[in-house]
Amino acid sequence: MISFLDDDFSELNQYIKEIKPSLLLLLVDHNVHEHCLPLFLSRLETDIRFEIIEIEAGEEMKNLNTAAQLWDILSDFEVDRNALMVNIGGGVITDIGGFIASTYKRGIKFINIPTTLLGMVDASIGGKTGIDHHFYKNIIGTFAYPERIYAYPKFFRTLDFVQLRSGFAEMLKHGLIASKEHWDKLKKITLTPENIEPYVLASMKLKQKVVEQDFKEKNIRKILNFGHTLGHSIESLFLQNHTPIPHGEAIAAGMIMESHLAFSHSLIEEAVLTEISSCLRSIYPYLPIGKLDKDEIYNLMLNDKKNSQGSMRFSLIDRIGHCVYDYQTTKSQIEEALEYYKNVYLS
Repeated sequence: MISFLDDDFSELNQYIKEIKPSLLLLLVDHNVHEHCLPLFLSRLETDIRFEIIEIEAGEEMKNLNTAAQLWDILSDFEVDRNALMVNIGGGVITDIGGFIASTYKRGIKFINIPTTLLGMVDASIGGKTGIDHHFYKNIIGTFAYPERIYAYPKFFRTLDFVQLRSGFAEMLKHGLIASKEHWDKLKKITLTPENIEPYVLASMKLKQKVVEQDFKEKNIRKILNFGHTLGHSIESLFLQNHTPIPHGEAIAAGMIMESHLAFSHSLIEEAVLTEISSCLRSIYPYLPIGKLDKDEIYNLMLNDKKNSQGSMRFSLIDRIGHCVYDYQTTKSQIEEALEYYKNVYLS
């Protein structure tokens, strides 16, 4: 269930009153603690005891060590199965918070309150939880629905431009895979919180509609992975080299490359490829993949969760607003897509 909160957070307060949890566990990172938590606490109306759990910010914190520390903290607090985990933050917080909640004592209730644009339109929705391991993105995780998702768009007004742009990539993806109308509107706007806000709920609903048809990602939910097979591999390689990049920048690069794969499979015409590449190039900076080893990128892709029986599988658009899945491709086509990405920016 997705809801936009009013300025009094009345729906959230009513929900907590109704379920009467034994304890509220407020999971945040340092940035959220500073910029969003004071507002959240000023709106929280409850007599139920709460504990604030803070972790450092950043994708590099989404690992087994952090998970173990959080399990220890919950044990120290003597958390029972009637507690409620409240994940307040971006994708890292909702990913790891959902993972901790879904595994501690075989599962306690959790809700997501995304504070970043990326969290609102992507990470908080769909019931995927997870952590990274050995630089593989989200390779350990669970499918577990949050009880509620409460969005408060004013939170993402605290973001810097880079993080705002990162979240916008997932909104563009929703248009490319599911709604040409959404894509056509988004590609024309100037990136400011005020300009983006009217389209946030539509993007959230586009993703939720896909998830509701296929929770365990057996078929149509795979279309949400457009741009992610190559994008996650590049993101992982930068993380491995200790130079993490924003998720959305990696996914934007992945969408350009995977659009080229769609073109090489004759799924889209060159004019469509050019439209997508030109739009993304005008918004997102070039990632210096020329410095990265193609074989390393390819090897990371071989361990992608979406592969089946040793075969690399892609979700590819066959027109703007529609996507197909389980497309097999060759190593040479992938290398051509990497070269195409470089040429888009450097030629």
